[in-house]
Amino acid sequence: MPLRSGTGADPAARLLLVDRDPTTGRVMADALRACVLGPVTVAATRSGREAAELLRAGPHDIVLIDLSSIDDLAPQTEEAVARLVKLADGALTIALSEGASVTAAVAAMRAGAHDFIARPIAGAALATRIGELSERHGKARTLTIDGSTGRRATGFAGFVGASSQMQFVYEQIERIASSSAPVFITGESGAGKDVCAEALHTRGPRAGKRYVAINCAAIPRDLMETELFGVARGAYTGAHDDRKGAAELADGGTLFLDEIGEMDLSLQSKLLRFLQSGSLSRVGEGTVRQIDVRVICATNRNPMQLIAEKKFREVLFYRLHVLPIPLPPLRQRPADIMSLARHFLDRYAREERKAFAGFAPEAATALVAHEWPGNVRQLQNLVRRIVVMFDGGEIDAQMVGAADIERLSLARIPVAAPSPTRQPVLPLWQQEQRIIEDAIQSFSGNIALAAAALELSPSTIYRKRQAWAEETEKRGAA
Repeated sequence: MPLRSGTGADPAARLLLVDRDPTTGRVMADALRACVLGPVTVAATRSGREAAELLRAGPHDIVLIDLSSIDDLAPQTEEAVARLVKLADGALTIALSEGASVTAAVAAMRAGAHDFIARPIAGAALATRIGELSERHGKARTLTIDGSTGRRATGFAGFVGASSQMQFVYEQIERIASSSAPVFITGESGAGKDVCAEALHTRGPRAGKRYVAINCAAIPRDLMETELFGVARGAYTGAHDDRKGAAELADGGTLFLDEIGEMDLSLQSKLLRFLQSGSLSRVGEGTVRQIDVRVICATNRNPMQLIAEKKFREVLFYRLHVLPIPLPPLRQRPADIMSLARHFLDRYAREERKAFAGFAPEAATALVAHEWPGNVRQLQNLVRRIVVMFDGGEIDAQMVGAADIERLSLARIPVAAPSPTRQPVLPLWQQEQRIIEDAIQSFSGNIALAAAALELSPSTIYRKRQAWAEETEKRGAA
């Protein structure tokens, strides 16, 4: 989204970008130049020391700091950011980091950064955020949003949400929809992987052909081959007719393999041969058929963890992992929660022929504060229960609580009475800490793999470790 830059005799906005990856830095610099309406200078540096020299040499209006690129300036991230903030002398300073690390965000904000933004982020979304922060913090060089292009206000191709994380997803879909290369979608259950796959199909050149989806986790292993590749008459008892499989049905269109990580290893080999040759044979038939499909697959599990556990063939992964799209969980995009809630409320209120007046402020606060382990699907189910359970009016916090059956079910789990012969039981948070730290140690400090093994989000582990550190510090001070 274009921004209007500068005021006064020198209208050019001066922006400093610190990123040790020259390719990433160049892409982001070009994206920002494209989003600024009017003169702007973008200086890109690859280290904290280079950035410090540029800041000493002259004033800048905006400083974007990739936290992994400034370790040459100081051993601690917080100290390095603090030095650059001081040298920036009042410039709008934004910290960037891969993933939503709470620890990194806290460190950057303590050091004086105006905001923390998780990468990846689309250029238009970053420009919009810079404009908002410039106005909020009253900077002399205010960047004003010009709404003549790009940013989707509410959603895109079946998705609902205008957060920076989803803007990046939308850009990825638009960019790769026209290709025929395989797409590998990752994300937690309920995050919208099926919506993403359909969006890729409907916005691509194969939209007029069939879109065939098959859930690899929902079909018994002994039937999966026939479902995927079809079966010839007489191949086995009960096979009375020739039948096309999902791949053949999707010829010319798109084949979506959901939960690809659950596919049997032997069938993975056959899928690999199909991807390499573009041909298949129905079960019980020697005829080879040439098929032209675009393959999109998805999994809610960490594929590298599956490979390490010998549950997924590495060669198949790299054959499929050509165009990856990671979908963020709902808890990492809280700005979208109420947009989704209102969308589902309107939809189900119409279906049930009821009149609701939206969400009361306390209800909205409760929804935004929820962790949403089931992601968008869990929020959708909750709103539908509210519509069914109540007659209408404004939705308050009590109505939300009454419909939140997952949380109520957990609260009703009986706790066994302590036995005098049992070993001392540690508090729950200490047991949780021990489990998580043991998992991290088992994977040699790799938090992403530990999170996958524990079926948690890496950001959850970062947040818990930050809370434990603060608790330990508090107890030490006492």
